[in-house]
Amino acid sequence: MKEQWKAGVSFGLTSGAITTMGLMVGLHSGTHAKLAVIGGVVTIAVADAFSDALGVHIHEEAENVHSHKEVWVVTLATFLSKFVFSLSFIIPLLFLHLTTAIIVSVIWGLSLVALISAFVAKDQGIRVRPVIAEHVLIALLVVVITHFLGDWINSIFVG
Repeated sequence: MKEQWKAGVSFGLTSGAITTMGLMVGLHSGTHAKLAVIGGVVTIAVADAFSDALGVHIHEEAENVHSHKEVWVVTLATFLSKFVFSLSFIIPLLFLHLTTAIIVSVIWGLSLVALISAFVAKDQGIRVRPVIAEHVLIALLVVVITHFLGDWINSIFVG
């Protein structure tokens, strides 16, 4: 069961951090509206947590190597970690100016990705820094792309 929790939490945390950062940055650059960003985070915390949990559940069933209980453990771990970590991005939005909250949230998200990457690398007995660098670079790529995508959407539909 420990492996199922580890798999679910590592997937949920990583997906939650990267998806939520991308959504926040894109909505911020596209709308500059705090309410839109907060609404997006809450919506993605619920919808994407269920979506990812069901995806993991079906994947685990398709592998046909885990017991029914193990499949449900990884499903629950994925849902809970994705939901909780995605919702954690609300905290800066509630207390800070929108632009500052976005910066703090990106730092928080990249820190989460770096932390889970370090744990995974140590668990596998491989060098930590290259794994962190690879995963943080991918997360940063998502942030940059969604920023420019939000700008583009704004220029087409608002500007």
